[in-house]
Amino acid sequence: MVKAIFQVKSKWVLLTFFLLICGAQLRAQSIGKMYVDKHKKKAFILMKQTGIPASIILGVSMIESGMGRSRNCKLLNNYFGIKGKNNLHKGKTGTRSAYKEYPDAMASFKDFARMVQTKKYYPSLKGNMDYKTWLLRMNASGYAEAKGKWIHDIETVIKKYNLTELDETAMLFDDDNFPVWGTDTTILQLQNQED
Repeated sequence: MVKAIFQVKSKWVLLTFFLLICGAQLRAQSIGKMYVDKHKKKAFILMKQTGIPASIILGVSMIESGMGRSRNCKLLNNYFGIKGKNNLHKGKTGTRSAYKEYPDAMASFKDFARMVQTKKYYPSLKGNMDYKTWLLRMNASGYAEAKGKWIHDIETVIKKYNLTELDETAMLFDDDNFPVWGTDTTILQLQNQED
């Protein structure tokens, strides 16, 4: 009888543990999906303006900002870990940070794109939608301190959230940057709202 009760309790413990693990994975996945849904328009607009793949823009921001949950992201609107000036020290908390402060998310995304455009590798990669080539060249130029881990982490989120779909939509535009699939006014409105 005791053995049977122990076996039943053990099964419930294992089942509870399994459900907790699954729940944590679903929450993590939904956080990532919500992040992509919230910021994919910014990445898409910048891709069209700069030729940097949206998968790179989103992938780097997802890792560097902890999917929007990092301290720098919350306090400074810094989605890319870019260092610079901020006004945190002027607040009552006396918090200090070496990271740059932005008025909003789009300003952070634009600054990342501006920074990438100043790099030596940019002219030869502009318009190339192969995210692996971008990651290798960015890493070789010293973009990240974590090197190989950085590449792996970004490749993982690009694959997990299928971010290359955004890169592929670049082929749906004609030379005048107007979508041929009928939502050109939506994209232009989004661009105007973000500026």
